[in-house]
Amino acid sequence: MNVQRRNLMRHAATALLWATLGSAGTTMAQSTLLVGAPLPLTGPLSPEGIKLQRGYDLWADEANKAGGVSVGKSKMPVKIVYYDYQSNTPRAVQLAEKLVTDDKVNFMFSPFGSGATKAASAVSEKYGVPTLAPTASSIEVFDRGYKNLFGTFTANDSLSEPMAEMIKTTAPSVKRVAILARNDLYPLALGQEFEKSLKKRGLDVVYFDKYPIGTLDHASAITQIRIARPDWVVVTGYINDLILVRKQLGDQKVKPTVLTMINGPVYQEFVDAVGPLANNVTTATWWHPAARYTSGDVFKSSENYTRLYKAKYNEEPDFTHATGSAVGVLLQMAIERAGSIDRDKVRAALAAGKFATFFGPLSFGPEGIANSYTPPIIQLQNGKSVVLYPPEIRNAELKLGLD
Repeated sequence: MNVQRRNLMRHAATALLWATLGSAGTTMAQSTLLVGAPLPLTGPLSPEGIKLQRGYDLWADEANKAGGVSVGKSKMPVKIVYYDYQSNTPRAVQLAEKLVTDDKVNFMFSPFGSGATKAASAVSEKYGVPTLAPTASSIEVFDRGYKNLFGTFTANDSLSEPMAEMIKTTAPSVKRVAILARNDLYPLALGQEFEKSLKKRGLDVVYFDKYPIGTLDHASAITQIRIARPDWVVVTGYINDLILVRKQLGDQKVKPTVLTMINGPVYQEFVDAVGPLANNVTTATWWHPAARYTSGDVFKSSENYTRLYKAKYNEEPDFTHATGSAVGVLLQMAIERAGSIDRDKVRAALAAGKFATFFGPLSFGPEGIANSYTPPIIQLQNGKSVVLYPPEIRNAELKLGLD
């Protein structure tokens, strides 16, 4: 009986020890704010994935320099938990679930792009995890009645509408338009929005085609575009796509009055890759270093954000770097407004909007997509990006023709 009693006491002590360790582990986990971030760090989308990671890291660095995110009367340092989904959307969904169920993250940053965001957001909705989407602009991502997804990008027509209006009013000789779109959620949806915006203004869409993901030769499509004799060519896709298309347009000497490629030309990598062929290419995006926003976040202003980014990475930030940092400051401001990391309270704070960030004023429609700022229109002139629109930050006029 004494032996049995000793064994029972030993088992009880062991159970108590594990319970104590478990409690300590929970306390330790809760002392750090964990944010899950599945990214395409390898594969064809890796340029964009690495840009987002740099944006995330700059925000986390600045937040942690200040002691972390304020939660009530205490502060919590930030830790971002990364997984590489290798530019494979089903893998992004698997890793999003792992981040929630295994890593126990408090909140999530969505994968890159509208397609992967749409797929992975089903996971955050299932578990009730507020998720910030840095690179989703297609309404198809946000029209499913989800309550946990908030995107920093405005809708695709906020790019197509002002650009179509600008060309219509400043280049009245432009009548015929060709559209070539990557057959992927965001690029195809954007191409379709351009088609709507152009037709609404009486422009003639003489060519519209989509190219498969992974296309390595656009010569056939470009031949058809040349035959269609457009005044304006619009191409949508990701940076590697657009570099290839621009080179092949040059090979076939296709020189429309206006060439628009979204969004790659705002990346320095595009300019470096295509050289003089970048000249006079137009694009549209959601942020530019020419922005002049004063903010209530850790960066204080657009100008200071650009300065800090350049100091850390020795290059000027583009819109993908900036939106990566923007989801960080947005999450931080929502937590600080809520005074809690309770998901319901943070979700409510996000939905209330009216955040003054370096990226711009951020509020959301009922579906969770940003609706509170004007994205700029950009043109590459002499190897540098200049702003054509909106008027308050415009620093150049549209140039027609290609070299």
